[in-house]
Amino acid sequence: MLISTLIMALLAIGLLAFSYFRGQGQHIEGLKRTKDMLIEVFPLLILSYTVAGMLQVLLPQSLISEWVGKQSGIRGILIGCVAGGITPGGPLVSLPLVAGLLRAGAGMGTAVAYLTAWSLWAAGRIPLEMGIMGPQGPRFVLVRIASTFFFPPIAGLIARALFERG
Repeated sequence: MLISTLIMALLAIGLLAFSYFRGQGQHIEGLKRTKDMLIEVFPLLILSYTVAGMLQVLLPQSLISEWVGKQSGIRGILIGCVAGGITPGGPLVSLPLVAGLLRAGAGMGTAVAYLTAWSLWAAGRIPLEMGIMGPQGPRFVLVRIASTFFFPPIAGLIARALFERG
């Protein structure tokens, strides 16, 4: 985490310095947009991290291990798939949840299945797809889900095989 933070800090400082020295006021506009995004995203970030933290302390370790831990097998992977497919929101919601579950004892296979299903199945995206696609919407949604249906469980099984030995 420290290396990622340092890289992002260097990138942000570098871009800020570059825009400042261009002398066209772009650094001010960039900082205004930063403030706007922060105001928009900050509540969601705080709430998703709160949920992730509460999952870690409220769910007993034995429950996590049994249902979604390394020893949960295919059941944990399938639970991860379903949970990921129905989780609303963007990565600011799903990534803290997965991080919290991993810290609480969830298996790597479950976490990978969750994120893959969240990305590919995205049930919360279905109404938007239906509306934007018009008459082709229902068919498009059906084809999208059918063509990606097996990927999340397969990804979870691969992650389990590679990272949950022993």
